[in-house]
Amino acid sequence: QRQLVESGGGLVQPGGSLRLSCAASKFTLAHYGIGWFRQAPGKEREGLLCISRSDSSTWYADSVEGRFNISRGNARNTVYLQMNSLKAEDTGVYYCAAGPLLEAGTYCRRSELYDYWGQGTQVLVSS
Repeated sequence: QRQLVESGGGLVQPGGSLRLSCAASKFTLAHYGIGWFRQAPGKEREGLLCISRSDSSTWYADSVEGRFNISRGNARNTVYLQMNSLKAEDTGVYYCAAGPLLEAGTYCRRSELYDYWGQGTQVLVSS
């Protein structure tokens, strides 16, 4: 069964950093664009950023631009989300998703573009 697995979540103080990982099981991420989503407590899931299938383009929501960065591992089967200068409002469950994204853009926030989803990893930003 094809699936994505996120890891790296946890408790971090405001201003701190975390790196989340997204790995694929039984398929390769190299053929897919990747999006990261967040569901904050009591809120709907929102798209934060994405990278195109060829890595030629990325898109970041205003709320995370300049603080978060998406990248792929050397084997292109793992995608990373580096989160810096974390704020309390970054708290939530983070999901990665894989889909046929030829280019990155604001439409990356649309959940229906993605074929595979991870189970989520919890990030808590608190002092």
